[in-house]
Amino acid sequence: MLHPTIDDLWFVPLGGTGEIGMNLNLYGHNGRWLMVDCGVSFDEPLVPAYKKGSNIGSTESEGATHRVVAPDPSFIANQKDALAGIVITHAHEDHVGAIPYLWERFKTPIYTTSFTAEVLRRKLARSKLANRVPIIEVDAGDTLQIGPFSVNWLAITHSLPEPFALKIATPVGTVLHTADWKIDANPITGLPFDVNLYKQLGRENILAMVGDSTNAPKPGFSISERNCYDGLLSTIAPIKGRVVVGCFGSNIARLISIAKVAKKTKRYMALYGRSLMNMYGIAKQQGIWPDDLPITDPQHLGYLPPHEVLAVATGSQGEKNTALARLAKDCHPHLQLEKGDTVLFSSIVIPGNEESVERLSKALAAKGVAVIHSEDSTLPIHASGHPCEEELKLMYHWVKPEIAIPVHGEHSHLKAHADIAKASGVSKHYVGQNGDLYRLAPQPSIRRQVIPVGRIPVQQD
Repeated sequence: MLHPTIDDLWFVPLGGTGEIGMNLNLYGHNGRWLMVDCGVSFDEPLVPAYKKGSNIGSTESEGATHRVVAPDPSFIANQKDALAGIVITHAHEDHVGAIPYLWERFKTPIYTTSFTAEVLRRKLARSKLANRVPIIEVDAGDTLQIGPFSVNWLAITHSLPEPFALKIATPVGTVLHTADWKIDANPITGLPFDVNLYKQLGRENILAMVGDSTNAPKPGFSISERNCYDGLLSTIAPIKGRVVVGCFGSNIARLISIAKVAKKTKRYMALYGRSLMNMYGIAKQQGIWPDDLPITDPQHLGYLPPHEVLAVATGSQGEKNTALARLAKDCHPHLQLEKGDTVLFSSIVIPGNEESVERLSKALAAKGVAVIHSEDSTLPIHASGHPCEEELKLMYHWVKPEIAIPVHGEHSHLKAHADIAKASGVSKHYVGQNGDLYRLAPQPSIRRQVIPVGRIPVQQD
């Protein structure tokens, strides 16, 4: 078993590096570990695409997929007494979704902010862990000592409430762990991106930046959520029939934008899908949802004239048995689509989901329903929550880390991120994958595939 010494600062990804989704990261120092995020992915095989044909991973058929998949946590579960705590950066499933399935293997406190804590509590309430998991709530700017790690929560902008980067300090070095982020000067929820907060880090000798690579291959800047609202409004306003918007259930900012569009276009908005209803309920409880944006009972929408209907539905990735899938198959109990109606995909296709999204689109088109994907729309109907090339350049310019560690992406994303870091003057940059040991201190290096990793099914179909 690997044990970091008092002179070591290590980074070990068990999930989310070399792939998109199921993030699980470890920092090691002075015999202890800190876990950052613990997420899942959906409808995935146990053998990732980049390992097919190797002997690593599952012995089962490589084509078989499982409903919910998490990183194999055995490396840290086998030394759980050394795990000082778990920090969850934000409430997306690929960062928090594995906690109800894996926490009993760790049994250590979880640190996160109010919104994410409520999302987590509702997940746990549906499991045998209800009221058993210690959740310690923190606020923006707080610093807590978790074992040998001093963790400072830094506000950042993303596509849901209360996203945070982490400054993780030890006596031998300090890391900025960005988690998911973008530069948004006009977010729908929360405060604008605080440039000065990150410029300050440039004066603090940051040893390494462990950062989001999802949009690293894309030039320019990501668009603001407010630009997305303008695009949705201009797209929906002239439509005569029913409008259904497919989006990620956790994107509260997008839901608020769509509710504003509904009000402006005199349509009634209803939510179809448990995750959407759950997130709306949490946003109401947390005081995030505007009081002047009503939501209609989904059972009532089917009785309204088409031009008064605006539905938001889960299933934008073509997942089976979701609201969009049922609408496409004419088996939804509350709403039916017909010729003249329109489905907007206010989302992107996550790599690996291309075929399922294509099948869904064809099924809708066969009914005479117009289908508009964000990738094909002339107007912005989706705003990514991740930084493009110019945003990454700015972050490196501000933070000035000695080492760049791209995570949260497939190999092509990580390589593009490393190239940006190099062009931004960062002399050391390591492109690796789950199971690699990144030694940040005392002497930076990377050891390939020294930690056993894999995927485990945590929920079957």
